[in-house]
Amino acid sequence: MSQEKEYSLELGDQKFTVRTGLIARQANATVLAQMGDTVCMGNCTVSGKPRGGVDFLPLQVVYQEKFYAGGKIGGSRFRKREGRPSDDYVLLARVIDRGLRPMFPKHIRNDIQVFCTVLSYDFEHEHDIVASNAANLAVAISDCPFEGALGTVRVGLIGGELVLNPSAEARTKSDLDMFVTASLEKVVMIEAGANQVPEAEVLRAIEFGKKWAQKIAKFFSDIQKEIGKPKFEVSEPYTHDEAYAFLKDWILPTVTKAIKDDLPKLTRRKVMQDFMDGAGAKLEEEFGSDKRKAMSGEQLKELDELCSHGASFVDKIVKAEVRRSILEDGLRMSGRKVDEIRALSAMVDVLPKRVHGSALFQRGETQGMTTCTLGAPGDKQIVEGMEGEHKLRYMHHYNFPPFSVGETSNRLFVGNREVGHGNLAQRGLEPVLPKEEDFPYTIRTVTEILESNGSSSMAATCGSTLALMAAGVPISAPVSGIALGLISDEDAGKYIILSDLQDEEDFGGDMDFKVTGTAKGVTAIQMDIKIKGLPDSVFVEALERARTGRATILKAMLAAIAEPRKELSPYAPRIETIQVNPEDIRLIIGKGGEMIQKITGELGVEIDIEDSGLVFVTSVNGEAMQKAKEWIQGIVAKPEVGKVYDCKVVRIIAGTGAIVEFLRGKDAMIHISELQWTRTENVEDVLQVGQEVKAKCVEFDPIEGKTRMSLKQMTPPPEGYVAPVRRPFSGGDRRGPPRR
Repeated sequence: MSQEKEYSLELGDQKFTVRTGLIARQANATVLAQMGDTVCMGNCTVSGKPRGGVDFLPLQVVYQEKFYAGGKIGGSRFRKREGRPSDDYVLLARVIDRGLRPMFPKHIRNDIQVFCTVLSYDFEHEHDIVASNAANLAVAISDCPFEGALGTVRVGLIGGELVLNPSAEARTKSDLDMFVTASLEKVVMIEAGANQVPEAEVLRAIEFGKKWAQKIAKFFSDIQKEIGKPKFEVSEPYTHDEAYAFLKDWILPTVTKAIKDDLPKLTRRKVMQDFMDGAGAKLEEEFGSDKRKAMSGEQLKELDELCSHGASFVDKIVKAEVRRSILEDGLRMSGRKVDEIRALSAMVDVLPKRVHGSALFQRGETQGMTTCTLGAPGDKQIVEGMEGEHKLRYMHHYNFPPFSVGETSNRLFVGNREVGHGNLAQRGLEPVLPKEEDFPYTIRTVTEILESNGSSSMAATCGSTLALMAAGVPISAPVSGIALGLISDEDAGKYIILSDLQDEEDFGGDMDFKVTGTAKGVTAIQMDIKIKGLPDSVFVEALERARTGRATILKAMLAAIAEPRKELSPYAPRIETIQVNPEDIRLIIGKGGEMIQKITGELGVEIDIEDSGLVFVTSVNGEAMQKAKEWIQGIVAKPEVGKVYDCKVVRIIAGTGAIVEFLRGKDAMIHISELQWTRTENVEDVLQVGQEVKAKCVEFDPIEGKTRMSLKQMTPPPEGYVAPVRRPFSGGDRRGPPRR
């Protein structure tokens, strides 16, 4: 049995507590982290043996929400168990993953699984920060090799002041929502959404977050020294200096030329792939063809292993040459300079206007087609979780089919990568969308990546801006995005930032730093690195390079469409609003929804009603829209004494009068005495069921909701007419004129 331990740290005015040794002791390490009444569990488990046949770090981070954590029973009537994590929790898992991944040895091949489970949520202390740090400490004290402890914090910017770990309510007033993960020495991960925040403020927030994250990292480092398990040894990657040098001599001239020549991506890739495919045979020819007969079984095994690593040797040689060319010659793929952006093109209306807005954006060999669809307020996506329900008014969905990179694949469903890239573009555009009261549409943009050679999420951002403007969405400012790379020589302290990252530079580089923004400031940041942190000077240069790069890209975008169109597509729905008394909502809905279903069914419109009494009518047909508005206005209208209304007879009451319908569903009585100036004993001598007539309102009781109409008062009385004498009203509810 492990001994239970508890440790506490003051973070500003918040107390952060971690406990170990109490639960889940069969995992390599388990941590319970708590702030307020928010409690999250972090577990780290590692397989006993490396996974064979993989050339990447098999790390999986799982973020689990539990409805019980928020005191809720979620799900449908038929299913109450939590299902697949929502996009929000997939994104949180990716944030934690990007902080942890660079701190593991690059050559570890053991399966590593990190679970983050929200056990209790108090709606004030955010579970994502608590869960992130539970995971950070669990990995640090496990026996899995991991270089250094990490801390994660959230930074807000409210009224110009930086705020540590703001609550959900406070973030509604914040211009910045930034995650910062740092080791004892450097910043390791950044994720942010921002309301056009200037670069200087972003740098200030990074420094602020780094200071507090390092306080947590120091806290965790001390805990690790006290209770952390000894780290197991990881076998060094296979090396063979002689074979590596032989292959380098064989391929380097061709590889260097392919890197510097302006070649299409697939042409260059084929050059590299041919070398990888032929490396094993080349090694066999050099080291074994004349010697196999004389080799022992063990020597033959060693030769086969050497030949099996030929492709990986070629891959390392190519990546090393890409890095050398940049660090020493200042030249990138296709001979580009470090700050050079690939050829840009943009166009709108690539599809008919039945698609409400469309655009095609291309940067080099990365091409994205984005569409914009406008819908009714009722088209918002409802997201359910332990926090309750919330609605998404704007959605961006990103698709990355295998044909975009010239490949085939049976994985055709949306993966975590697509969710992450789509959300990044969505966060980048959210700050410039019009307020819902000014533009009540639900908005969906979809990016189809048609070609890819890096920076496809930024193509999605640029394409979304163009499609929104083409659709007539009055965004406050156009947004462009750029991905920056980094090639570093840490021993020499040399860092070179690359503008407009492409695939080979991403695979062989040290950083993918994506920034979206307007001319005014930053709207989103996502930093993914492969080295163990970056010096502060890199952020200064990267944000400035991103600013100038975004301006260049934006110029090409605005050449295609300079501003949002003033008119919507003729095929886009129109939305009109009607403000009614909230007490009248029930009248529009009707008993069991009968009235609202009748309106939408007959006219083909959509109707959405807010609790405030704001009614949205959506239709692509102007005539249907007008009829629906008149219908609703009639339902909620109050009868006015003296006004003439169109009425339809719905019932005859023998000897008493007729019930008529007016104002789309209201009933009124026409008493027999109000049918005509001359007396009649038979109502049906004047009115028939189904007959449509005009009648004058002569009485309305707003308390009882009773209305009296008159036919005879539509005309003046005949000459010599003497009104009958009525008995005085003696009390009680007056239901109509007294009987004669």
